[in-house]
Amino acid sequence: MKTKIIVTACVLFCLSLPAYLPAQQVAKLESPDKSIVLTVFLPTSGEIQYTIQKSGVNVIHPSALGVMMKGHDFTQGMKPVMISKPERITNSYQTKNAKKSSIRYQTNQLVMSFANEEGKKMDIIFRLSNDGAAFRYSFSWINNNETIVKEHSSFAFDNKTRAWLQPMSEAKTGWQHCHPSYEEHYLQDIPAGTVSPLKSGWVYPALFKTNNTWVLITEAALDGTYCGTRLINDSASAVYSIGFADPREVFTGGGYLPQNNKPWLTPWRIITMGSLKTIAESTLGTDLAPAAVLKDVSFVKPGKASWSWINSKDDNITFNEQKKYIDYAYDMRWQYCLIDADWDTKIGYDKIAELSAYANQKNVALLLWYNSAGDWNTVKYHPKDVLLTKEGREKEFSRLQAMGIKGVKIDFFGGDGQSMIQYYIDILNDAAKYKLLVNFHGATLPRGWQKTYPHLMTAEAIYGMEMVTFDQAAADKQANHCAMLPFTRNAFDPMDFTPMNLTGLTSSNCIRKTTPAFELALSVLFLSGIQHYAQAPEGMVQVPDEVKAFLRKLPGNWDDVKFLEGYPGKYAVIARRSGNRWYIAGINGDINEKKLNLDIASFKKSKAMLFTDGNNSELFSKAMLNAAKQKKCDITLNANSGFVMVLE
Repeated sequence: MKTKIIVTACVLFCLSLPAYLPAQQVAKLESPDKSIVLTVFLPTSGEIQYTIQKSGVNVIHPSALGVMMKGHDFTQGMKPVMISKPERITNSYQTKNAKKSSIRYQTNQLVMSFANEEGKKMDIIFRLSNDGAAFRYSFSWINNNETIVKEHSSFAFDNKTRAWLQPMSEAKTGWQHCHPSYEEHYLQDIPAGTVSPLKSGWVYPALFKTNNTWVLITEAALDGTYCGTRLINDSASAVYSIGFADPREVFTGGGYLPQNNKPWLTPWRIITMGSLKTIAESTLGTDLAPAAVLKDVSFVKPGKASWSWINSKDDNITFNEQKKYIDYAYDMRWQYCLIDADWDTKIGYDKIAELSAYANQKNVALLLWYNSAGDWNTVKYHPKDVLLTKEGREKEFSRLQAMGIKGVKIDFFGGDGQSMIQYYIDILNDAAKYKLLVNFHGATLPRGWQKTYPHLMTAEAIYGMEMVTFDQAAADKQANHCAMLPFTRNAFDPMDFTPMNLTGLTSSNCIRKTTPAFELALSVLFLSGIQHYAQAPEGMVQVPDEVKAFLRKLPGNWDDVKFLEGYPGKYAVIARRSGNRWYIAGINGDINEKKLNLDIASFKKSKAMLFTDGNNSELFSKAMLNAAKQKKCDITLNANSGFVMVLE
């Protein structure tokens, strides 16, 4: 992964501001296409505020900026001391784990410096691209340990704004006290200002619609000096503020508040805005993440994986069962096989090494499950106690590398406190040394980490398919839930939903409510560096040869994306390109039938293969279309149904 940054406009030019500067508007910044305008204000109280307009209409109303440190107040009594001249920045990078393989980010940047009443400075860096805004704080003077106790950044909306939000779970709740892990259903089309039913705020990305403009708020460039944040609000207004992690969400002996002892750049606050097409195609979540830290990314290979646990659960983490799933991956031309919890005792290291050698002969790589451990964790699954220290990680990762293991899935983390975020990053750094791919499960939102650490292939942070195997209520809501995800959770970051159950769950009493074509569509619709499929080998025998051929050839990563149509929670139709082929996937998450009229001529391909639900006892129907002559394609989706089309 390479990053190239070009400053194309003027050099940074600083203005010293006179003391008599008017107390209201301080600065203004426009996006490259001038459609987005950010204005910074400074009332006489010295509380910095900003507003954002999109196409002349207010999107973000006067909202607060600033932080409160222990002993240093940067929220009031602020005075401007410098404003840079707007600067054009162009950043090009490549990635194997996003909507596009080659991404170009163009933005206008403005830096403003303010001094508080004790004379200490806080810089605010603003960026406006054609698809949104971002800002972060900089403290260049820090050389001793400093702690931020509160961030005052806020996002004020019109009172008529609607919201699509996932509640943040309260720390230490849930099964084995494993929350928060970003595993709740979304509240959809609710009034802005609605209080979270779980009283801990709302997770990112958070979706809003205001004055016909869609807004998606998230963060990026989160490092081990900061905690993962969330949005908090009260019922009195449509104002959302940055909230910090719960004090209980910490690594053993560590802290939850942001702290640093050297010059400090805080995470970016990202506000994507525009149409739903803007949201679904935007790459702001990775554009604003730091460049890749790895020099050698040759071992980072996206792909697809077989996985026994989703079907046969704990009792079948056995040598023979895993060998069967290796054979299954080989037959499907999938690159990986994941062996889940308790493999260290139910199979053992020596027999795992034997399985690894067997898999390697079939061009299948093994991934192994681990418990994150720590005193925050009461889950009994193991290996559990080997990753807590750098010495332990290096010993274990070295052993795995020698066995030919290619990646780890690490589960049951303890939240978003600063020390816990540092634990994630320590794992990523040590795994990279031994060329191991990483999947964080029961974990936080990646927030663009997959760009900085390209070997982070995926993360759960979603109410995924495994929940459908546990709870009929989850199965009943699955279609609607899946139709939310391209606009929220999976908008920027890879998501380990573990999709695609084509023939029914083999070890569950829950009845799947989605159709086979809906499930097939998820293989294209959802983004994950390694996609772990929920389909069991016993069921794959029932799948038509042409669908199996489709799954064998399905790319592991994508070159481009086009949003065709959709609405959060109701339906989504998205096209993804790999090489010269376009793959279109659509799902209906609504209870009503949905009629589509797709423009296939715009893809400029000669033929199209369409998979929809079958008739009678057939799982699928297949149709071949002349895409050169047939400019439009009519598709009717029943409730909980879907389709996949391949154009070439």
